[in-house]
Amino acid sequence: MNGDQFRGATRHLKGRAQTAVGGLTGDPARQVRGAVNQVAGGAQYAYGRTRDRAEDLIDDGRDIAHEVRVRAGTLIDDGRHFVDEARDRAGNLIDDGRDFARHAAKRGTTYGRRAVRYADDNRTSALLGLAAVAFAVGWLSRSKR
Repeated sequence: MNGDQFRGATRHLKGRAQTAVGGLTGDPARQVRGAVNQVAGGAQYAYGRTRDRAEDLIDDGRDIAHEVRVRAGTLIDDGRHFVDEARDRAGNLIDDGRDFARHAAKRGTTYGRRAVRYADDNRTSALLGLAAVAFAVGWLSRSKR
């Protein structure tokens, strides 16, 4: 209860007492002052309750804003963590890709050298095989009439 609520309740009670005393004594002016004090006290009490509620809402708003700030900070930190993790994974994939490409190039070079060496060692067989392949391609691509 704040000061306005207290003063409003006190003034309202004072007005009720004035109205009652005015009614007992037959003093209409006191009864009117009592009614005015009752209404004014009620209004002041309502103002105090409204102000109290507004202060509560302000405190709630501050609490909510603080919670939002904390949660946003957590989400930002999580996002940074995910970005760092994705960057690390991408770097690992790039390194793995480079290693795979190096290995494939090395294997291709080795197989190519073996093929050239085999062709040099077995020229006759290689030429006959090449001629057979050329003949087969020519035979398959001829026009059929």
